[in-house]
Amino acid sequence: MKVFCLGGAGRICREAVLDLVEHSDFDVITIGDFNEELGLDLVKELNDPRVNFVKVNVFNHEETVKQLKGYDIVMDGTTITLNGLSTASIAEAGCHGINLNGFGAEDEFSEIFKKHNRTAVPGFGMTPGVTQMMAMHAANQLDEVETVRVSHGSFRPIAFSKSITETTTYEYDPDLPGRIVFEKGEFVQVPPFARPRKIQLPEPYGETIQYIIPHSETRTLAKALANKGVELIEVRGTWPKQNMQLVRALYDYGIMRNPKVEINGQEVGVMDVIGEYLLQSKEGQETELYGYSLHIEAVGKKDGIRKRHILYHTHPASDGSVKGWEKLRAYTRNVGIPMAIATELIAKGLVEKTGVLIPEEAFEPTVIFEELKKRGIYIHEEIEIVTESVEEETTIQA
Repeated sequence: MKVFCLGGAGRICREAVLDLVEHSDFDVITIGDFNEELGLDLVKELNDPRVNFVKVNVFNHEETVKQLKGYDIVMDGTTITLNGLSTASIAEAGCHGINLNGFGAEDEFSEIFKKHNRTAVPGFGMTPGVTQMMAMHAANQLDEVETVRVSHGSFRPIAFSKSITETTTYEYDPDLPGRIVFEKGEFVQVPPFARPRKIQLPEPYGETIQYIIPHSETRTLAKALANKGVELIEVRGTWPKQNMQLVRALYDYGIMRNPKVEINGQEVGVMDVIGEYLLQSKEGQETELYGYSLHIEAVGKKDGIRKRHILYHTHPASDGSVKGWEKLRAYTRNVGIPMAIATELIAKGLVEKTGVLIPEEAFEPTVIFEELKKRGIYIHEEIEIVTESVEEETTIQA
């Protein structure tokens, strides 16, 4: 089997590449990246005869298609804004595909994947990705599902890479149409910082206040759980406290709209300047707490009894006590490892359907959980009988 790791030299995708080297049965692992220096350094660091490097520019569609042809699967670690271009090349090259983001740019290529008898699964990291697996694991144990609340804490610096800065700007864009909740059969758009809710994450994270974010779980779970009668799906997230304080201030002052101002005769976007500052500053590159924390709440009925399933995950500490999980790597490994696991499952033919699939259609949750466990990432579940008052007690006022 051959895998092409597009954007493979990036801070997150390189963790997925490392996982493939350590755990997969691939015969060829190609790192494809525009940054030749980083790519070659990673090949040297991995020191594995299966690993090689190819310089690739996804803006050159024809050349990229040629480079991808012959590979079983492309593990796409490119940014949100490039996923349309990258997926077009993957589909035409006749490869399976998977990426981290899943914001919908991939859907139009479904018929091309089907034509080649290939599968593409957009949006499979921690969130989206493992979050859907956790929600489905709970839903599979219920006869009816009333509500699903997906939450996560992403504890990393606000600007450790350009793609992360881009994600921050994207998710809190005041005009973004994809910030939605699923409510009583309809998708309802909400503004940034909508529907604050207290979410208790495991230590060392603790209690957090989280807000609705634009993530694909809202749409994919609505589709997957339609037969269970689901009435409400909300997806929330948070970053370190100082990150949230900054983003809130930028939003309140209208800066997230990236207004243009004139400085010394030149017109610049205010948010562009702030983004560049964060990329070049200590404040943008560091944070006190590193890691990832998922929290899923599903309420429904089993044999006529109303129950609440709480699922959360834990991973090795970022304090240096576990080699390879120090500081930022406690975040990047959490994101990259699930994509690597899913990449091999698809390449081995363990996903039968073709075309562009949502994670819920592609994978069995317990299979993913078992693979994560091998890497020191654990999924925990608590089940309790609930009343209406218990369910709503963590909603707070804005």
